[in-house]
Amino acid sequence: MKIIITGGAGFIGSHLAEFLVKKNHSVVIIDNLSTGRFENINSFKNKVKFVKADISKLGNWTNNFKNVKIVFHLAALADIVPSIKNPKKYFQSNVVGTENIATVCANYKVKKIIYSASSSCYGIPNKYPTPESESIKPQYPYALTKNLGEQILIHYAKIYGVQAISMRLFNVYGTRSRTSGTYGAMFGVFLAQKLKNKPLTVVGDGNQKRDFTYISDVIQAFYKAMKVKKKYEIFNVGTGKPVSINNIVKLLGCKSINIPKRPGEPDQTNAKIKKIQNALNWKPKISIELGVKKLLKDINYWDNAPVWTPKLIKVATKEWFKFLK
Repeated sequence: MKIIITGGAGFIGSHLAEFLVKKNHSVVIIDNLSTGRFENINSFKNKVKFVKADISKLGNWTNNFKNVKIVFHLAALADIVPSIKNPKKYFQSNVVGTENIATVCANYKVKKIIYSASSSCYGIPNKYPTPESESIKPQYPYALTKNLGEQILIHYAKIYGVQAISMRLFNVYGTRSRTSGTYGAMFGVFLAQKLKNKPLTVVGDGNQKRDFTYISDVIQAFYKAMKVKKKYEIFNVGTGKPVSINNIVKLLGCKSINIPKRPGEPDQTNAKIKKIQNALNWKPKISIELGVKKLLKDINYWDNAPVWTPKLIKVATKEWFKFLK
């Protein structure tokens, strides 16, 4: 089967591409490498077609959609602070880019789009664990644009008939996760700091809890979503077993320092996953303890990652509060 993955050189996209190649699918990766890295697909680059392109601008990249059955749409800009500083850039990437994908898929009669949505759409939820029916209350432009992308795909599914499956991801971790950005992925930042014997920078008091899902479990959820028959559907993808940041620090065996809590962030994320369990027969298999062991085994991946020193964190935190005034 011919499959396209937008953002296929990124953290989740590269793992998904590698998995699908092993399943003998014909994979086309479309990525502009703004946050993705070619190194992420280097080990299997000869088994995929790589197209460097910006999906927010229509161009020759659309020709690759001929005879495609499924599109995994993962391309997006992430990070909170930059989205507050430059919301138009995020709108262009995450909203216009998604509308382009939806239109191209409709034109080429692609059967299904599986979308990497974000649990940040819930903002600070009223219910824990949080179900898919929870109110949508995005707290910053990144969350808003990801949810607008989801709405576009579901609307196009109703009007143009391209199936849309939205996977609301909670906190995904694993090798190849980003360490760049004003606030890079937590595990990537922590491991970069650990490798260079720096204290881990913990936001707030560290008692906040996050629903961490290991990358291989997330890939299985995406793979199972390929079989969904409904015109459109939304699934939470998490574990339903949140753990505190302080517990992560203990598992990593490191010292830590605390930095100010950021406004607009929930005290916990906790996915209700009954829906995806029933519909797709999916449940996470990797415990947080095993997941951290896997990360530590591959810790050298972060050897060239930037390290967030207390001074840099202080500057970034001031930036955060500045843009929320």
